[in-house]
Amino acid sequence: MAADDQEKTEEATSKKLEDARKDGNIPKSQDAAAVVTLVVAVVAVMFLFGFLGDRMMNLYRYYQGLIGIEFSVGMLQNVMIKTVMEAIIMLLPIVLSIMVAGVLGNVMQFGFLFTTKPITPNLNKINPLKGLKNLFSLKKLIDAIKIILKVGIVFTIAFVFLLQFMTELPKVELYDIVSQLVWLKEKAIILAAVVILAFIVVGILDIFLVRFQYFKSLRMSKQEIKDEYKQMEGDPQVKGRIRRLQMEAARRRMVQDVASADVVITNPTHYAIALRYDSSKEAAPKVLAKGVDFLALRIKEIAYENEVLVYENPQLARELYKLCEVGDMIPRELFKAVAEVLRFVYQSNKKKFGDRLQA
Repeated sequence: MAADDQEKTEEATSKKLEDARKDGNIPKSQDAAAVVTLVVAVVAVMFLFGFLGDRMMNLYRYYQGLIGIEFSVGMLQNVMIKTVMEAIIMLLPIVLSIMVAGVLGNVMQFGFLFTTKPITPNLNKINPLKGLKNLFSLKKLIDAIKIILKVGIVFTIAFVFLLQFMTELPKVELYDIVSQLVWLKEKAIILAAVVILAFIVVGILDIFLVRFQYFKSLRMSKQEIKDEYKQMEGDPQVKGRIRRLQMEAARRRMVQDVASADVVITNPTHYAIALRYDSSKEAAPKVLAKGVDFLALRIKEIAYENEVLVYENPQLARELYKLCEVGDMIPRELFKAVAEVLRFVYQSNKKKFGDRLQA
């Protein structure tokens, strides 16, 4: 059964989550980012209210100072420059605060992420048929309904509070202008706080909904998890085959080294260990090959073919096989036993090992 046909019941693995993150596919709530931006913008305006008022009064006084002055092209240019500069000075702190808030609103959700994959040119993204399909998809319809519901709920709450404030208007008409402005300011702050609080609640709910949909969309089938494991760790069958090939190659090299051995010690049928001792290169006799059963028989065959003496010593053969690996020097506790075997070998073939006897 293909992986796409299986039910996706398993949670996404850490690798799939990491791959999705690298591709820019992250659980991002636009509402949460918008709420953070809105809150920061309102706080910035309130914090900078005195600063903004002073700048506006200075600009107003500047305009008053122009009364009665004959305007020229140069004068108009100066007025425009002054106006633009004051507008920049007033708006720049708010704009910077909103920009920082927009970044924080996203970083708080999924951490810092830099990837160019979402903006990498992809011809599939400009496919008209696919674009129409996405435009009229069920997901787009659900997203549109969510937006309408969220905005409708927030403004319904705001409208209820506004109606409550309007019931106070007959009484407020009797206030002086300063008291009316104070009442208006208080109600505006309350209304803004209610709207912001409603948006915060909606944003929190949207974060949970977006994350639920995100992790659900990344769910995997059991076969997909198996395939991913094979990609990460390698196919067990392929790895097993490679391991067998490596072992076979090692055995071939090991058996080939038997030809250069001084002696092969056997038990005599189950174990075979090939040894070589070159005092000019090695501090102790070295194990060139070892094997049991079929491999032991093969080692002995190579030894006979290359006129290497096969020496039967069951106990020593078992000890060497147990304590030594191919390429190891024999352990100190076996020096005496192996030395007796080598002395016998050298004396048995003085023509080949005459120099060893002299040494």
